[in-house]
Amino acid sequence: MQAALLRRSAAIPRVKVVGGGLAGLSAAVALGSVGFQVDLHESRPFLGGRATSFPLDPSDPDSERIDNCQHVLLRCFTNLLDFYERIGVADKITFYDRFHYVRPGGAVDVLKRGWLPAPLHLAGSLLHFRALDLSDKWSVIRGLLALWRDADRTDLEAITMGSWLRSERATDTSYQRFWRPILVSALNEEPDRAAASWAFQVFLDGMMADSTSYEMGVPSVPLSELYSSGKRLAPSVRTHTRSTIERIDPGSNEADFYICALPFERAASVLPDLDLRLDRFEHSPITGIHLWYDRPITELPHAVLLDRTLQWIFRKSDTYVQAVVSASRSLTGLARGRIIELACKEIREFFPAAKTAKLMRSHVIKEVRATYSSRPGLQADRPGSETKHRNLFLAGDWTNTGWPPTMEGAVRSGYRAAECVCRTAGFDAAFLRKRPDTSINTTTATREAAAPRRFRVKSPSGRLEQQLYDTR
Repeated sequence: MQAALLRRSAAIPRVKVVGGGLAGLSAAVALGSVGFQVDLHESRPFLGGRATSFPLDPSDPDSERIDNCQHVLLRCFTNLLDFYERIGVADKITFYDRFHYVRPGGAVDVLKRGWLPAPLHLAGSLLHFRALDLSDKWSVIRGLLALWRDADRTDLEAITMGSWLRSERATDTSYQRFWRPILVSALNEEPDRAAASWAFQVFLDGMMADSTSYEMGVPSVPLSELYSSGKRLAPSVRTHTRSTIERIDPGSNEADFYICALPFERAASVLPDLDLRLDRFEHSPITGIHLWYDRPITELPHAVLLDRTLQWIFRKSDTYVQAVVSASRSLTGLARGRIIELACKEIREFFPAAKTAKLMRSHVIKEVRATYSSRPGLQADRPGSETKHRNLFLAGDWTNTGWPPTMEGAVRSGYRAAECVCRTAGFDAAFLRKRPDTSINTTTATREAAAPRRFRVKSPSGRLEQQLYDTR
């Protein structure tokens, strides 16, 4: 293996990336940006992995495309946003600075930024939140303060967020109408099943870090338009769809470096000699319910739905909405017709206009393997980027990214694997980005100090030279 690398030391190194989801895409783009020759292999006919879309009618080339499930991001997803900038699609993400919470009957509360600096920027709208009474609001405030107090506890990865909330005497209503809607959407897991460490991160890094970190980004185009064009990735990146790799052999001469960016359920079979500890990993599902009506049923761009099975609704067009249920174990065994019936019934409870609207078309997508379940005690089994092979690296949201199973975690893993490749090739390159402090009371000098600094890197062979961002 080392001899093969030495024989090619005067040439531009070749990297074989297996897996065309966000982890593989981000690794390929990062390495391509500094001149590596990258071959990206994806078994399916499209890129994007679980973040993709497909035509309603595959036989019609002009068929409407729908996402397999609604994917959103937060402003604190620094590396995902950097990846979007790299491939030229950042302008296709629309950010919203307010969340609409709708109760059965149609009453709407709004969670939005106020004039107070972080971490109090949402306090004003929370105090006016009519879905919570005074005791519930005090329960939320007490819980948010306790997050800061307990942030350094060493046992948070061993307990569930549900048990922590009960220890803090969270009221039932605050649990159901504040804590659970945020956590189940962010982690794709119920608070009673999710490790408290990741739930803490959702609030401390997402909702409360600064005055903009909570803002939600929604793609304005089908997901396939974000990722499907291999031409956007980098001139030195070649994509190979419908290319199934059964095994990665780091001792072969197919490439100088290898990155396995497959989901955890496939990684073990492709890398049988790594002895990955994956027995405790399990999936958590997401269900997307696509509904087309004969007239508009809401003017809200999106809404959190309280006290029912449906958790979110997104208005895709005037007459087309998508409902989302995360951690949807209760729906995986239900027939398609039963799910649509349930969704339509609940939507009529939230949006009065739906009572007189006629359902024209519907589609249900059960993403049974949407993410891994962020259960307590799993962190010890999440492998790092490096392996026992000098030229083989791992990427994927299930690896030790420092994040729960999110698109940000997937991109972080890809960037980290790319950094490992560069370091092994003989030079340092920094792709991982840190989020600058953008809170209201941040000084200009602080923001400038947090901005990325450019520097030049050059490989020992002199063949690779690029402008990189140093964010460490």
